[in-house]
Amino acid sequence: MLKETIKKLAAGQLNQTIEIRRHIHANPELSFEEHNTCAFVEKHLQEIGITNIERKANTGLVALIEGKNPSKKVIALRADMDALPIIEQNDVPYKSKNEGVMHACGHDVHTSSLLGAARILHAVKDQFEGTVKLIFQPGEEKIPGGASLMIKDKALENPRPSGIVGQHVMPLFDAGKVGFRKGMYMASADELYVKVIGKGGHGAMPETLVDPILIASHIIVALQQVISRNASPKIPSVLSFGRIEALGATNVIPNEVNIQGTFRTLDEEWRAEAHKKMVKIAEGIAEGMGGSVDFEVRKGYPFLKNAPELTDRAYKAAQEYLGEENVEDLDIWMAAEDFSYYTQEMDGCFYRLGIRNEEKGITSGVHTPTFDIDESALEVGAGLMAWIAINELMSEA
Repeated sequence: MLKETIKKLAAGQLNQTIEIRRHIHANPELSFEEHNTCAFVEKHLQEIGITNIERKANTGLVALIEGKNPSKKVIALRADMDALPIIEQNDVPYKSKNEGVMHACGHDVHTSSLLGAARILHAVKDQFEGTVKLIFQPGEEKIPGGASLMIKDKALENPRPSGIVGQHVMPLFDAGKVGFRKGMYMASADELYVKVIGKGGHGAMPETLVDPILIASHIIVALQQVISRNASPKIPSVLSFGRIEALGATNVIPNEVNIQGTFRTLDEEWRAEAHKKMVKIAEGIAEGMGGSVDFEVRKGYPFLKNAPELTDRAYKAAQEYLGEENVEDLDIWMAAEDFSYYTQEMDGCFYRLGIRNEEKGITSGVHTPTFDIDESALEVGAGLMAWIAINELMSEA
């Protein structure tokens, strides 16, 4: 039975997948700088026996695994390869050798898992019909997002897949478990850069000033009504400000205040409307208090929607592969992912891979300096992805 063959292959190559993951983890590269990682992945694809490989978006790769009757159906599998500007604090043999750069979001797991899936799929390519397109992308962590650049460089063309599948580590789930959600899953994410301009001076003479700190304070409070009074309660929305810079002193009012924040939601129409409302409110308050404001909205990734039918098939495939008790239902997640660009182009399924192990002390969240994984998760990471791909190629949809 093909499912059992895939399981045996995933188990048999686990040590190799771990070795690959540890190499990538120890040699992280920042977004759009993944030159060595890209070359490493390409080398391993060639060693597997995959020859149809093409560079995309400078540090990205696309490769094809063709089964029998390659043009019958095409499904894409995606992994991201970039790391984060974080100083790793783990005391492990595979600790980052690149000081200040760390795979703290599991992209080393995603890449090694997809290489593992590629090895499995290449080994059984005479047992399925269709083609699996492998997409190794750069720059998920940084706007404009490597996915958007891969799409512009025609990574989804020649041949064009009927759908695309991706996975992401989930520190809240034990290794051996996975999670799925149909429909709206992850939020859009926009960066807000607000410069409030006034007239500085001595703090003891407020009548001679236009206080940008006071104006900025009113703006921050007032903008929350965009969420509480303008957004529909049916549309999840978040507005947070994480940085306020006013370089004055106890008795010095500065000329300007700089604020940075993020706006997230799961509706593109409301997203555009909210941008306009925020700018209008900020400008009105600043003008009314005698100052001015420069309000920049840097549009980030769109919301991520999992195609219901594709996700349902992947969910059932995971139940068959892992058992129903190991497949969880996910809630809406207000973080963002550039996989969303792919789901704007075609049906997509983005699911979660459990990597937690409390007994081993592996509980840290992503984007933290102590993030790590239970490496047994790589067996599921590779095997399940291969099984989902073959299951999708066999479906009539």
